[in-house]
Amino acid sequence: MAPSHSELNNFTSIYNHLVSTYSYPILPSPSPNPHSKQISHAITNLSLHPTLEALLHILNADLSSAHFLCRHMESAPAYEAMFIHGLLHRVEGDYRNTDAWYGDVSESEVFHKVWGSDGGLEGAKEFVKRAEGLRKEGKGDKQALVKESGREIEALKDYLLNKFGTEQIKDATTVWVGKSEKAKEAAKNMVVGGEGWRQF
Repeated sequence: MAPSHSELNNFTSIYNHLVSTYSYPILPSPSPNPHSKQISHAITNLSLHPTLEALLHILNADLSSAHFLCRHMESAPAYEAMFIHGLLHRVEGDYRNTDAWYGDVSESEVFHKVWGSDGGLEGAKEFVKRAEGLRKEGKGDKQALVKESGREIEALKDYLLNKFGTEQIKDATTVWVGKSEKAKEAAKNMVVGGEGWRQF
């Protein structure tokens, strides 16, 4: 039986429910819908730091809500959100964008905490390559990849909680950052440059 809305009233209860009910994401969800609209609503009501909110939305397979938040924090110094943006693309099966985002944050503290400072980017890209191989060719050990996905998400979650805590942020615009020129150009190409909606 699913927990009631009143039981899903803090980061820990929602996080624990999601990771115990659903596996850590390694393959794109077969449905465009969140696992639970009730949980999406509960996540939003927490008014957490947007990085923590985005992480919960990813675990709930609510990728549009996670993407909305990440798009407001796509450049330095929002390295945590940039990392989550890469994770989001991995979960949706957009592996080239994952590599690009991970490359953009590979020298950041958060990336070093999750993937290590010595060879971390190579390890992360190898993991992404194995996830892609599982999805596109059916090759690889799915359970090992799910376990590695869990390790990445757990390490990221611990870093975010340590840095931002779970206090409410009533006005999330206070932590948003402007787009870099690179991000502005990519967004322009998506709208008017013919790149449009992508298939993965």
